[in-house]
Amino acid sequence: MNQTEQFEIQLNQHKDAVYRQMIRVCGNHDDAEDVLVEAILNAYKHYEALESPEKFQAWLSVIGRRVCGRIRKKESLLPVIALGESISEPYTNPEPFDSGDEFVSKVHSVLELIPEPERMVFEMRDIKGLSGQETADELSISLAAQKSRLHRARAKVRELLDDCVNCA
Repeated sequence: MNQTEQFEIQLNQHKDAVYRQMIRVCGNHDDAEDVLVEAILNAYKHYEALESPEKFQAWLSVIGRRVCGRIRKKESLLPVIALGESISEPYTNPEPFDSGDEFVSKVHSVLELIPEPERMVFEMRDIKGLSGQETADELSISLAAQKSRLHRARAKVRELLDDCVNCA
């Protein structure tokens, strides 16, 4: 019996079980059918790599789950791709922020409300553009401490700016 015949026998034994599993993984019959077809094609191309015929169903299922994952990832990116295609030119602000800008003044006032250790990390990372390691070295703290402070600072800035969006 040649390799193609062995593949067909294995496929006929296990395709229904794998299809049912793909329905659960993909969430609908249409995607499950597409995934199964692509998984079968991939499995046929690489059938010689299968170490044991007893593992065919599990092997085909793994291939199907990976295909389904790629489809889901591609579908989740579609709105982003569509948005990118709808924008004809990159946004350029004709007027750069100046110190009199209302938003910039709100950011500066929010920064004054943040505790100094967190504010220093925020300013070094997000305003001056230093790397995490450079900031940690400059402040003589560990990289983990720098990351923690930056996370807290960013959260506080977001929270305070959200509260201040409608303020005068």
